[in-house]
Amino acid sequence: MYHVNFYEKRDIVLSQLLKSVPAEGAGIKIKGRKGKVVSVENLHNNIVHVEVETVNIIEGELQNKRR
Repeated sequence: MYHVNFYEKRDIVLSQLLKSVPAEGAGIKIKGRKGKVVSVENLHNNIVHVEVETVNIIEGELQNKRR
């Protein structure tokens, strides 16, 4: 088991115990927001920091999708 901390712009978004660590470039969904793994840093034996970049959806795009 790995203790994985997910960060976005130096702010912690989520902390989880996982059986496997996400790979760089992998798509991910945290708290209902889609994102992409930017970097993975292994600190100790089972502590991992993952930098995540979320996709921002503009309101106009949401309205176009609804139509």
